[in-house]
Amino acid sequence: MPAVTEGQPAPVASFESSRELLFGVAYRVLGSVSDAEDVVQEAWLRWDRVDHARIADPRSFLVQVTTRLALDRLRWAKARREAYVGQWLPEPLPTAPAIEDGAEIADSVSVAMLVVMETLSPLERVVFVLREAFEFSFADIAVMVGRSEAAVRQLARRARSHVRERRPRFRQDRDVRRRVTERFLAACLGGDLRALLDLLAPEVTLCIDGNGRRGVARNRVEGAEKVGRLLVRGLRRVLRPDGAAVAATGDARDDIGDDIGSGSVVDVNGGPAALITAGDEPIAVIVVDVDLAADRVTRIWIIANQDKLGGVEGRRPGRPRPVRAAG
Repeated sequence: MPAVTEGQPAPVASFESSRELLFGVAYRVLGSVSDAEDVVQEAWLRWDRVDHARIADPRSFLVQVTTRLALDRLRWAKARREAYVGQWLPEPLPTAPAIEDGAEIADSVSVAMLVVMETLSPLERVVFVLREAFEFSFADIAVMVGRSEAAVRQLARRARSHVRERRPRFRQDRDVRRRVTERFLAACLGGDLRALLDLLAPEVTLCIDGNGRRGVARNRVEGAEKVGRLLVRGLRRVLRPDGAAVAATGDARDDIGDDIGSGSVVDVNGGPAALITAGDEPIAVIVVDVDLAADRVTRIWIIANQDKLGGVEGRRPGRPRPVRAAG
C-alpha cells in the first residue's frame, strides 16, 4: 500500500484520504485488526486496477469495495469461529485517549459493542456499522451491499433492536473505568478475594479468549463468587508466567512487588485496559465494563490469544505506571 507523500497521483491521494475510514469500517465489521488490514490492502489492489476516470465518487466506491470484501471475509470467519475453542473475543485495537472526545465513535469500537455485534448476521452487522457508526444513508448502503433500500431499512431496524436488547446498560466514563480497573487488578494480583468481591456486581460475567490455551476457562463464568475465586486462584497461574508485568490504568506509583514488576498504561478500543506481559511479550489484555452508579464491574473480558496481541505490544503509549496489589 502506498505511503502518503506530497504531489502523489490523484488516485493514490484519494485512497490515502479514505484509508482511515476504510479500516474503521472493516475493523467494526470483522472485529480483527489483521483481517481489517488485509481487507484494506485488497481494496487498494482493486482500486489500483480500475479506470479512475469512470469513478465519480472515489470515497463511496472505496467504501463499497471495502464493505463487500469485509462481508465476504466475515461470512468465512463466522464459520471458523463456530469451531473456535472456547470464547471468541475481538482483537484489541490500540487507540488514543482522544477517541473519547467522540463518545459514539468510541462506543462503536468498544469491546462490549463488538461482542454484541458478533450475535448479528453478517449482513445485519454491515448495515448496522455503516448506518450507526458512519451515518451513511440507506440509499448509499443499499448500493454498497447490493440490496434494495427497503431491505436495508428492515435489516437496520432488526439489527438496532437486537443490539439495544444486548448492549451494555451503562455509559462508560474514562476516569471511573481507570479507577475501577486499577482496584480490580490490585485485588486480583494481591489475592484479595474480599476486595475483589466488593468490586464485582452480583451478576458479573467473565469471558476469556484463550483459543484452547491449557488451564483457561472455555465457557462464560457467571456470578461474583465464582468469578472472584477463579480470578484470585487462576490469574497469576494461568495468565502470568514468572517475570510477567501488569499494565493497568490508575494513579498508583508504588511497585506491586519484585515478582510482578512495573506496569504500563494501554488504551484499546476507545478506553483504558490492562495489559499483562512476560518480559517483552504480551500475555493478555483485560477490559472491564463498569456500572457507574455503583462503581461495580459487570463484565470482564480477557483476551489471552497470543495471535491477537501483537498490535497492542507494539503501541504502548506513555510512561509505564506501576500497579499496587491490594493488601
